[in-house]
Amino acid sequence: MSKFMSNMNNAASEKFDIQGALKQYFGFDSFKGEQLEIIKSVLDSQDTFVLMPTGGGKSLCYQLPGILSEGTAIVVSPLIALMKNQVDLVRNYSENENIAHFYNSTLNVTQKRAVEKDVRDGITKLLYVAPETLAKEDNFDFYSSFKISFIAVDEAHCISEWGHDFRPEYRKIREAVDRIPYKVPLIALTATATPKVQADIAKNLGLAKGYNLFVSSFNRPSLYYEIRHKVNDDWAIRNIVMFIKQQENKSGIIYVLNRKSAEKIAEILCVNGIKAAPYHAGLDTKVRNNTQDDFLKEDINVIVATVAFGMGIDKPDIRFVIHFNIAKSIENYYQETGRAGRDGLEGNCIAYFNYKDISKVEKLLSDKTVTERERGMLLIDETVAYIETGECRRKFLLNYFGQNYTEPQCSEQKMCDNCKNPKEQKDVTEDMAYAIETVLACEETHFMDHIIRVIRGEKSDGVSSYKHHLLPQFGLGKDKEALYWTSILRNAIIQNLLYREIEEYNTLKVSEKGKAYIEQPYVIKIAMNHDYENEIPVVFASGNTSALDKVLFQILKDVRKGESKKLNLPPYIVVQDPALEEMCLKYPVTLQEFGEIAGITKAKVAKFGQVFVDAISKYVKDHNIERPVDMTIRTVVNKNSDKIKIIKSIDKKISLESLAAEMNIEFSELVDELESIVISGTKIDINYFLDEIMDGELLEEMYEFFQNNETGDIEACYQAFIDDDLPEDDIRLVKLQFISNNLN
Repeated sequence: MSKFMSNMNNAASEKFDIQGALKQYFGFDSFKGEQLEIIKSVLDSQDTFVLMPTGGGKSLCYQLPGILSEGTAIVVSPLIALMKNQVDLVRNYSENENIAHFYNSTLNVTQKRAVEKDVRDGITKLLYVAPETLAKEDNFDFYSSFKISFIAVDEAHCISEWGHDFRPEYRKIREAVDRIPYKVPLIALTATATPKVQADIAKNLGLAKGYNLFVSSFNRPSLYYEIRHKVNDDWAIRNIVMFIKQQENKSGIIYVLNRKSAEKIAEILCVNGIKAAPYHAGLDTKVRNNTQDDFLKEDINVIVATVAFGMGIDKPDIRFVIHFNIAKSIENYYQETGRAGRDGLEGNCIAYFNYKDISKVEKLLSDKTVTERERGMLLIDETVAYIETGECRRKFLLNYFGQNYTEPQCSEQKMCDNCKNPKEQKDVTEDMAYAIETVLACEETHFMDHIIRVIRGEKSDGVSSYKHHLLPQFGLGKDKEALYWTSILRNAIIQNLLYREIEEYNTLKVSEKGKAYIEQPYVIKIAMNHDYENEIPVVFASGNTSALDKVLFQILKDVRKGESKKLNLPPYIVVQDPALEEMCLKYPVTLQEFGEIAGITKAKVAKFGQVFVDAISKYVKDHNIERPVDMTIRTVVNKNSDKIKIIKSIDKKISLESLAAEMNIEFSELVDELESIVISGTKIDINYFLDEIMDGELLEEMYEFFQNNETGDIEACYQAFIDDDLPEDDIRLVKLQFISNNLN
């Protein structure tokens, strides 16, 4: 859809054969969507704002008018790799090798002078610059030496503090434009902008009153969206390897949070016969450029990258985008998943989620100002809301960007995991009205957690200070869990009955539609949100078709329980849940195959192998299961010898806090490593450290708890010893020592 905020008074575009130019310069016979109208707007010197999803053809909207217009168009771009990619593409289409140049810090003086000459001579039609280069004082003599046809601001969401990938330099663009002695039209382009971000971009760029706004649908119908519960990092990596090995050399991107993960996952993919490479800011520029080129040339199939990779990469046949960690915002997630299936064909978008990952993302905000941290946390909260929703994921995404999705395609074609495996719908008609009334009673000045506390009758400091415990609504919903009310309130936002006021830090407001609903309710049925800590994870082994076998999972849990009773041990000591889940994916029917399951040691094969193998073999035979082949996942030796270092340090009774500091990792990361060591079957003795941090009597009580608790649940242990105010990592260490004590 397009929304014109003014009439086009000029008709400069009519003197061009735009259709012919499309064929001549780019080889296409027809335009996509509103490309033609956008190009006419630019050629008519109108300020123009384009919101178009990744793969919609944004670049053509400024490249073609740049080639046709008198003078040279300046394209502001945030990344050097993106500039290089765009310049290479334009040159590839043209007979004129110098039709496009980038002008940035990578050029030496001689190269810069050559670019400047091509621009002044009228040879170069598109000049790509970074925002810092545009605003640099030394460059203004150069800018005044040639005619600027227009300035295109690509990835314009970088302007807004409410968008992702905020770049302060982008907010100086208007100041630089104002120094040009004649009026220069602007075109702003982005794939991801909420209504709030749209307004912020237009204001900061100073777009002329009556600018032309073009908004394409944010729906990408060919993309399949799925969230997978990440049991732990090692489990997720194995699952990723299994998925990619069934993709028949298709191209894909895996997004990770840090360089260490990028290196580790890329290496594991390589040893499993997958052509992969890491991509992050810590690599040499030449290495990054070569990696990007190899990916485009298909010498590499999979890139494991931090968010530094992918922006503007013109590769239409990326078949999967995997998020190993939670994205920092919905905008990040949408833009990164949008790199899949840009040709309109298959695109699998899989994200792995564990609640612990939220704290990892939060740590990235630790060096920000208080305002930036609060803003970042709001964006993370929106991402968690998307992950937890039990409703159609496509509907949630489009609602976030200000669009309604009412079409049946996602549910009919099962193009997200919630539509593929729909949860039971609950009638919440009365409770929806009650929730909206509570928002009004709280004067529309509070966020969701506060509203839920009022509904459930929880007398927190905030509730008491506002005297909301005196409201008639207080406690009327105490018979239902917080998850239930979270589901209702988040669904009310999707249904446009409520909305969040972002500038007031996500306070809930009631829309006119919501007020009308209170007066005249209609039936609303919704699916409850996911609770990934308590749901059995559904794991897709091949594309969108084969899910973890829940029936076998329950059978194996019963087998495990029977074995644990014989030994008077809790079930999780016998075999950990991740190992059971892997069995439900691989169906091991021999002792050798059983021993290849992660976390299964030789001792466990000898003790428990036969009973599990017999149960699985019977199940496979009774249900005619076609077992997956070649599903062995190879691991890599830790080149840094971290595990060996940890084991040796523990043998020397070195403080774990000192060890974490020496290894330059967070304490929780060290606990993760210890967990991996113990699960792999190696015994440890950290009693010396536990004796330092807690009383011996308390330690014995916790051991007794883990002896009697069937699942070894950390949260349950925390609640059982809540008066002792124990950090989660300390509880995890006690559990690990208990497991280690009972390994043999």
